Amino acid sequence: MSDDSPLRETRSKTLFERFSALFDSEPETREQLLEILHGARERDLLDDDALSMIEGALQVASLKARDIMVPRAQMDVVDIEETPDEFIPFVIETSHSRFPVVEGGRDKVIGILLAKDLLRYYVDKDFDVRDNLRSAVFIPESKPLNILLREFRESRNHMAIVVDEYGGVSGLITIEDVLEQIVGDIEDEHDWDEEADNIIADRAGRYRVRALTEVEQFNEFFHVQLSDEDADTVGGLVTSKLSRMPRRGDKVLVENFEMEVLRADARQVHVLMVRQLTEEELALLSEEAQKVED
Repeated sequence: MSDDSPLRETRSKTLFERFSALFDSEPETREQLLEILHGARERDLLDDDALSMIEGALQVASLKARDIMVPRAQMDVVDIEETPDEFIPFVIETSHSRFPVVEGGRDKVIGILLAKDLLRYYVDKDFDVRDNLRSAVFIPESKPLNILLREFRESRNHMAIVVDEYGGVSGLITIEDVLEQIVGDIEDEHDWDEEADNIIADRAGRYRVRALTEVEQFNEFFHVQLSDEDADTVGGLVTSKLSRMPRRGDKVLVENFEMEVLRADARQVHVLMVRQLTEEELALLSEEAQKVED
């Protein structure tokens, strides 16, 4: 039997040399680095999954907790004033593994309740919810995701409560939410399964819009008449405007809507941040565009 290991070694070396050659001129910006990586994908040195994960890892360093958190209005919480018999049906229905526990309103989170800890309720007559709460971790909206991921790993926490500068609860974030930025969507309790969750408003007057939201639903929500001739979904509109695959940070203007790509991978856009511009803002953009042309 012939030994083909030298041949394999030669092929591997050639592949490494080809990949290394891409970096002969060192990238000076993240955009240049991404261009090199996309060039590697076009040369089949990387597959779609590898490119997507590399892009995700780069994105994590630039994202903040506020960018991907589950908004306060969408948080599923347990009220400490309710008895287990009252809130357990809700726990079963939502099927989360952990819940923020509030007292007197959503701005007062007193701890985290693990669904598995509720099993004790059925065997312990003296079961008290307060005695079974885990400590809640609070982080600012501006917390960088790469730092948050490291803290999640070191502390073995899986959930953090996001607060604004005044101490009010803005939302929550889980380790799965952060990991999704790197490896793509994970089927878990925070995926937007309901059509009603496709468009979610934040406190700044912007909207987190799932890219797969149909243009028809978008029109009904905002009372507008965006055309669906070129695309059926909002993400499709953005792709059509760019004439290429969208990347995080890309911004396009669709009539009077500014659409920013909040999450995307090498294959598709996932989440958009949408802001409806005023007539004054549109006029200013038009003036700036005219100056550039002149």
